[in-house]
Amino acid sequence: MIRPHVLVAGAGIAGPSLAWWLSRRGWRVTVVERARALRTGGQAVDFRGPVHRAVLERMGLWEAIHERRTRLGTQAFVDATGRTVAELPALMMSGDVELQRGDLCQLLFERTRDQVEYRFGDSPTDLHETSEGVEVGFEHHASQRFDLVVGADGLRSNVRSRVFGDDDGRLKHHGFRVVGCTLPNVLGLRQRGVIYSEPGRGVCVTSARADDEARALFVFTGAPLGPQERSPDVAREAVSAAFTGAGWRTAQLVEALRGAEDLYFDAISSVRLPRYSHGRVVLLGDAAWGGTLGGQGTPMAMVGAYVLAGELLANPGAHAQAFARFESRLRPYATKCQGGASHVGGFFAPRTRAGLFLRNHLYGLLTTKPLERAFEKLVTHAATGFVLPDYT
Repeated sequence: MIRPHVLVAGAGIAGPSLAWWLSRRGWRVTVVERARALRTGGQAVDFRGPVHRAVLERMGLWEAIHERRTRLGTQAFVDATGRTVAELPALMMSGDVELQRGDLCQLLFERTRDQVEYRFGDSPTDLHETSEGVEVGFEHHASQRFDLVVGADGLRSNVRSRVFGDDDGRLKHHGFRVVGCTLPNVLGLRQRGVIYSEPGRGVCVTSARADDEARALFVFTGAPLGPQERSPDVAREAVSAAFTGAGWRTAQLVEALRGAEDLYFDAISSVRLPRYSHGRVVLLGDAAWGGTLGGQGTPMAMVGAYVLAGELLANPGAHAQAFARFESRLRPYATKCQGGASHVGGFFAPRTRAGLFLRNHLYGLLTTKPLERAFEKLVTHAATGFVLPDYT
């Protein structure tokens, strides 16, 4: 039996997750990643509800993730004096279990690198489909033919732009920008977080791992990013300009940002696609349904990888049928989860003082004892709204 050979673009979460499922069933998998090494930075990611847990358990990752969990507790909205105006339970911001995205990337890499070929520092430059497969050209490697190609290369997918056309209109901007980074723990937080907001700008700071470090998220209104705007220096300048004159201890946080080495800068956007596949090429994870922030991107990538692998293995030699079944199962679930990306900017940085007042008042009510069960359903309903197929 000839083993199918699949090219997966992207060594983040979705790509290695798919590689794990396929390689253990004998498929040849090559993962190509533009970065020169595994990307181990990024914000914390969380899993919530039985759907996420079932996939992690089937991959044998539930206990390993718990060993690396952040243990983040409550997060508080604070006013300019530092007074708590509302407190959010750990379930809302951290789910059932949370860990650093980089730790999860490392876990997936370690569990696949012996069975999967990884090529770092390279990227597809040309994809040409034939009757026998997809001829792929690379920046550095020689051209090669694959049976199938999977674009799991993120929100601004190179595979998507080359196969599906220009991304104009495919990325919907939601009016906010975000900068994330690691900072010294200048606020002295311990297993908790704080969120300070003013109209059109807000900062969230959490400390859940080492006592001397914290993760910061600066959210502010702004236009989509141009191609030359994603550098660390531009990110620092954007935050400095956006938070000039802001109250509370934001000046201290902006100053600490100058020494940060792991800056992430992006506009808050989400992907809108009429279909997930074209011929022998299929998109997975953020490339297909991603949102910059708040769209449950990491657990959705792993659920999506499980379903895509399951359909490919259940429909050997019939990729068109497998891709169609994959999309019909995932699209309603992914679309529902993706909706969080359109609201997350306004959550951290309401545009008006009235909006800020309403947010604080609403969450103050929802987190009271009489409404705690309703609130729990509210923050988990999207994640739990899926029946996980059994491909055993």
